[in-house]
Amino acid sequence: MIMRETVTKGLALLLGGLILYTSATGPFESLIQRSIFLALVILLGLAVYPLGEGKRWRPLGIAIDVVLGVGVLGACGYVALNHEQILVELPWATPRDMLLTGVLLVAILELSRRAIGAIFPLLVVAGLAYAWFGAAIPGPLGHRGFDLYYMTETIYLGDLGVWGMLVGVAATTIAAFVLFGCLLLHTGGGNTFMDLALRISGRSPGGAAKVATVASGLFGMVSGSAVANVATTGNFTIPMMKRLNYPSPFAAGVEAVASTGGQIAPPILGAAAFIMAEILGESYLRIALAALLPAILFYLGVFVTIHLVAKRRQLQVVPDDELPSWSDVIRAERIIPILAALGGLFYGVLSGRSIQMSAFYGILMTVLTFVPFALMAKMPLREILGKLVAGLVDAGKGMVIIGVLLAGAQILVAMIGMTGIGVTLASLIVTVGGESLFLVAFIVGGVCLILGMGIPTTAAYVLVASVLAPALTTIGVEPLIAHLFVFYFATLSVITPPVCIAVFVASGIADTNWLPAAVESVRLAAAIYVIPFLLLIYPALAGFGTPLEIVLASCQGVVFVMAFAALMSRVAMTGKRVIDVVALIAVIGLALTPGWLTTLAALVLIIGLFIRRRSLLDDEPVVASGDHHSLQAKETHL
Repeated sequence: MIMRETVTKGLALLLGGLILYTSATGPFESLIQRSIFLALVILLGLAVYPLGEGKRWRPLGIAIDVVLGVGVLGACGYVALNHEQILVELPWATPRDMLLTGVLLVAILELSRRAIGAIFPLLVVAGLAYAWFGAAIPGPLGHRGFDLYYMTETIYLGDLGVWGMLVGVAATTIAAFVLFGCLLLHTGGGNTFMDLALRISGRSPGGAAKVATVASGLFGMVSGSAVANVATTGNFTIPMMKRLNYPSPFAAGVEAVASTGGQIAPPILGAAAFIMAEILGESYLRIALAALLPAILFYLGVFVTIHLVAKRRQLQVVPDDELPSWSDVIRAERIIPILAALGGLFYGVLSGRSIQMSAFYGILMTVLTFVPFALMAKMPLREILGKLVAGLVDAGKGMVIIGVLLAGAQILVAMIGMTGIGVTLASLIVTVGGESLFLVAFIVGGVCLILGMGIPTTAAYVLVASVLAPALTTIGVEPLIAHLFVFYFATLSVITPPVCIAVFVASGIADTNWLPAAVESVRLAAAIYVIPFLLLIYPALAGFGTPLEIVLASCQGVVFVMAFAALMSRVAMTGKRVIDVVALIAVIGLALTPGWLTTLAALVLIIGLFIRRRSLLDDEPVVASGDHHSLQAKETHL
């Protein structure tokens, strides 16, 4: 055990060091960078996720892991040493190449299985089988088929297979941002984010749920993983909500939804921003700006829903004695490193530097501000170095799942491109949907939810972008809008039953059944199921249009989200449920109708409804916290 921990830490430091060095100096030649990166990721993954741990047959697991590790070193080392020949000559595959490819594939698929489960590796295996046996499939889904030699050349002896764009982005841009986020969190940013969330939201109705939303959003901006967000912030926010008597399914649902929102929030979008930029040939800044307004609308919808549900259920606020003081939260030694880190990052982006160089600027400013403040606080040098090393180690470990998933996704994308299945499916969807934009979009959204189930967001996005985004672009949707559309639905798969992995993790922390938690999640996140369609109606939400059109689209989006949140939270707006539903549906209809007049009418109507709701609450008798029968009656009434 001690030896494995030492090996794990050493490999994580090597990987973190590689990320830091290449962020500062620029990456090596593409195949060298990607092969070294993938070798370190897989070796580290074998140490972090050992085969047969705690089982009687663990010695066999060690032997298998050693064989896989040696095989991966051979496969990746061969590519690194022969990178020029592979790129210039495009050599024919030999039996040796097939053996090395097989070992690398087994290692990637087996590590994916250990880290996230069987669904994703089975999808990759299905893609490989489809490429090999396609000639035996009748009808439009069949193709001429490819032999193992050609598949080996595509997967291993070139830069279209496992060494393709996705692994390239993971080895440079995503890795740099993961390192930036880990160092920021380990040098005090994590505690500061949590304390800021407590101060901002803790004393408002449903304060603990809003704390979860703010904290998970802040963490998501640097971590980019819904499940990791749930596991990190959920271990604090869910027990806090339960301690304040929030229903366990509600607590789990809030955390799952808030963490999912981190996937669509700039700057990282769960690492999808970088991949989307590469696929579309757009700048990273353009992708982040396009995602900004929809992300704001999502969090607005979640906040309003939580607020209304909290008022209806009389959920408690966070007690004063659990809130940090503002003077403690905004101390210079806590705020300045975060501001300096973000300042360095945005300076690099706005000055036209590469994304990985921009992340390095953020890392540099994190360290240059953290160390002096730590020394002034008389923190031992050993502890300072320990925090920085812990950040490097966590970044290395954090890249295991991302690196292995993107390597597997790259293989799947290569098979999709080689067989033409993406174009075929896009044509079939357009044929079924005809000329109806929304029918095609509805089909695409549903398929995205299915394909993304059980798969982490980044890999799910890669899959649906390859297969389904072309269906939307074929009927005239802007490519960026099409990719945002499929990305949002792929993201929603982590909270959509029956395979909702973020809800499973949150339910485990809340010690509750996952199904009620999933129902709460879907209700809280209902707006985001519609926001992708808003992008189709109002492309200005993604920045397509004049400033006036963007303002109009923003107003329409805000009104829509407010009305939708009120409808889903089931609160009383007028005192008559039927009138409430009709009025809110009318607001939603007006918000979806283009034009300033309809938008102003919707705005006036929603403001009137909320004023009426406030007057209803003012007329209600105050309910004592211990009067459960009165509270239940009031909740039923509202």
